[in-house]
Amino acid sequence: MGRLKVEMVKMEKESNLQVTFSKRRAGLFKKASELCTLCGAEAAIVVFSPGNKAFSFGHPSVDEVVDRFLAQDPNYNPNFDQLVTAHQGPTVDELNTQISHLNHQLENERKHTRMLDGVKMGRQGEFWWESPVEEIATDQLLELLYGLEALKEKVSMHLNSLLMEAANLSVKNGINAVEGINNPVMNHASGLGLGDY
Repeated sequence: MGRLKVEMVKMEKESNLQVTFSKRRAGLFKKASELCTLCGAEAAIVVFSPGNKAFSFGHPSVDEVVDRFLAQDPNYNPNFDQLVTAHQGPTVDELNTQISHLNHQLENERKHTRMLDGVKMGRQGEFWWESPVEEIATDQLLELLYGLEALKEKVSMHLNSLLMEAANLSVKNGINAVEGINNPVMNHASGLGLGDY
């Protein structure tokens, strides 16, 4: 069985209308694109949807094709507009300066990555904290310092939580295990500079 022929009358159902419009518009633009590619033609299509939305296709662009049509000049040179546009853009020197600047930034990022990889991997079995501090840049040292301070705060909070749990457990069992100097956990915490507990 073959395809049924669709009767060419306006559709009544709004949802069918929108779906058919979208599919047929895509097909129309595809055919126009193929025509331009295969034959080197220049084409422009403007279509308004049932919702009054404009859709367009143009090769090389809708503006160029419409301008050429309106001018009706057989000697119209579309490359002229491209030349004007090219000269309005940045110069070669400006682009080279931008490339040089971006290459410089890229090299700095590569150095930073190599340094971080070295710190991360350690040197000859050393831990990252055993690496020579003199080889780390100031901004990276500050970042490391802030990270260590945040870690110290988290460890302190966790230790507080554990000590409170131990104290609560001790009180339940009638033992006061968290008091004074004889507590090894408290002695270790104060030795780390984690504050008074």
